[in-house]
Amino acid sequence: MKSPKKSGPGGMRIIAGEWRGRKLVAPDGETTRPTADRTRETLFSMLASRIGSFEGLYVADLFAGSGALGLEALSRGADRVLLVEQDANAVKALRKNIASFDAKAKCDVRASSVMALGPAQEQPDLIMMDPPYETGAGAVALDKLNRLGWIAPGAWISIETSRKEDLSVAGFDVDTVRDSGKGRIHLLRLANI
Repeated sequence: MKSPKKSGPGGMRIIAGEWRGRKLVAPDGETTRPTADRTRETLFSMLASRIGSFEGLYVADLFAGSGALGLEALSRGADRVLLVEQDANAVKALRKNIASFDAKAKCDVRASSVMALGPAQEQPDLIMMDPPYETGAGAVALDKLNRLGWIAPGAWISIETSRKEDLSVAGFDVDTVRDSGKGRIHLLRLANI
């Protein structure tokens, strides 16, 4: 059994906030594709210009991989984060990152598929999804989460896709789309907000 690979020179790190510059462990294998630092920086800049402060937010990091998005949100002041990931190697790296940041009390890790989530017990202020590229999984998951009551009226949703993909989900308005590296970031909200 391989242990999660460590981030090497120029590897993944926290971009800003309390843990700025701290290294993240990336999952072993080819199953997950960690969000590049530059893409994460672009995403959080886009969110900050719309949300303002992350202080006190409840955040969901779905298709979490190493947990980089959720931990970045915590570093910037989010109160707590739900991290959902089904790949065993990614969950191992995710738990190692949470432990190294001493963030266990603020993290709810669910080692399962996003599609296995049941009805929401509480609605996140921000939902970030980084599903596998070119699968349509982000749109399918968002539609299901909406039907299960996960989407609060004022919540922001980010979904990263490949540059080749467009995204449209019934009941949601696309606020903005921005290309970054190999990815495309989509910010969405419930329609008529």
